[in-house]
Amino acid sequence: MKLSVIIPVYNEENTIEEIVKRVDSIKIEKEIVIVDDFSTDSTREKLNEIIKSRDDIKVFTHDKNWGKGAALRTGFEHVTGDIVIIQDADLEYDPNEYKKLINPITDGVADVVYGSRFLGGPHRVLYFWHYLGNRFLTLLSNIMNNINLTDMETCYKVFKSEILKEFHFKSNRFGFEPEFTAKISKKKYRIYEVPISYYGRTYDEGKKIGWKDGVVAIFYIVWYRLFD
Repeated sequence: MKLSVIIPVYNEENTIEEIVKRVDSIKIEKEIVIVDDFSTDSTREKLNEIIKSRDDIKVFTHDKNWGKGAALRTGFEHVTGDIVIIQDADLEYDPNEYKKLINPITDGVADVVYGSRFLGGPHRVLYFWHYLGNRFLTLLSNIMNNINLTDMETCYKVFKSEILKEFHFKSNRFGFEPEFTAKISKKKYRIYEVPISYYGRTYDEGKKIGWKDGVVAIFYIVWYRLFD
């Protein structure tokens, strides 16, 4: 099966070359789809250099900073693979784990796979309140959707590309995570989780998600389950 790797990017000049290198090194048939969400640093220039000699990397750009969800929507429009995986550009998630993430799908037991940071994989010790917020949002999502995920907010969501024909995603920012979870839960897709490692970064290192995104996520968890 061909894997489509979607990388939403915003101001990742320090990591964009390395994440493309790491994804590229994985020995799986794949395509790389990068969406630059109007970076204001040198990210876009570095992307232009990367694709000069590559026809297997697709790069799309936004003329305004819309958010991660909007960048993912753009990427979804251009995938040609059988399986889609979302890959952040900040080096917090390791592409070496692709094979175990797609195994439940290629084995025929899953339609969607979440890579969970809370199932025992190695992880960098960082913010307690971020950890608590993630667990609370996952708990609320589980209550609303009657599922038992351990990490709803994880970047690593892997799914059959045919699922994209079922939905029109609307969230522009980090509301994509609860929206995606609510919609696939309603459709009764087979969801699996696998443990992953997590190399979290600090705000000084470029972390972008904040407490306001957590508050908005509460609204989206309820909205997309009950009203969308």
